[in-house]
Amino acid sequence: MITSDNWFTQTMLINTLSRTEKLRSQMAGSTSDGHNLFASVLNQLLKQQESQSTVKPQINSIIPNIISAADPNLSNQNVSLNGNEPLRFQLIDPEKINQVLDGKLKGMGEVFVRAGNRYNINPALLTAIAQHETGNGKSRAAAEKNNVAGMMGVNGLKSYSSIEDSIMDMARNLSKNYLGQGLTSISKIGSKYAPIGAENDPTGLNNNWVVGVNKFFEQLRV
Repeated sequence: MITSDNWFTQTMLINTLSRTEKLRSQMAGSTSDGHNLFASVLNQLLKQQESQSTVKPQINSIIPNIISAADPNLSNQNVSLNGNEPLRFQLIDPEKINQVLDGKLKGMGEVFVRAGNRYNINPALLTAIAQHETGNGKSRAAAEKNNVAGMMGVNGLKSYSSIEDSIMDMARNLSKNYLGQGLTSISKIGSKYAPIGAENDPTGLNNNWVVGVNKFFEQLRV
C-alpha cells in the first residue's frame, strides 16, 4: 500500500518533470531524447506504484500456503484474516494450547486446531468449552465417556470411543447449530448451550458457563 508521503513525492516529481518538458518544448522545441527520458521515468514510477499497491494481497495469499506447508493436516480454506469474527477459525500454535491443558485433554492441542479448521471455529473457543465442561480434563464424563463438551444423546451424556471424536463432534455441533445460526458471541452461545434454569441443571452450574468459558478463551485468544 502506498503511503501518503510516497504518493506526494511521486506526484511532485511527475509534475516537475512535466513542467520541465513543457519549458524545454517552448524554448527549443521538443527533442526525442527529452521525451523518451520523461516517458521512461514516468513508466518506472507507475510500475513502482503498481508493485507497492499489490504487496498486501500477495502477503495474504502466501499465508495460507505457509500454514498448509507447516501442517499438511490443515486446509487453508478456513484460515481467517478477519479480526471482526473472533469465533471463526484463527490459527493457534498447538503447543500454546497444550500448555494450558491437563487431565484427559492433555496433548490435544493439535486436535483442537484440526477440528477448528475443519469446521471454521476458533480452536480457542473449542478448548475453552472443553476446559470449562470438564474442569480442564478431570471430570467424570471425560474419564468414563471421553465426553469433553457435555454433549447429550437420547440416553443422556454421549459416550465416545476417543477424546478426539468428542472434540470433533463438539466442533460440528457448534458450527452447524450455533455459529451457523447467528450465535456469534460466547454469551449468545451460552444462552442455548447451557441455558440458565434448565431442567438438567438442578445445581445451577449453567450460571457460571459464560464467565468460565470467557476466562479460558481469553487465555488463548489470538
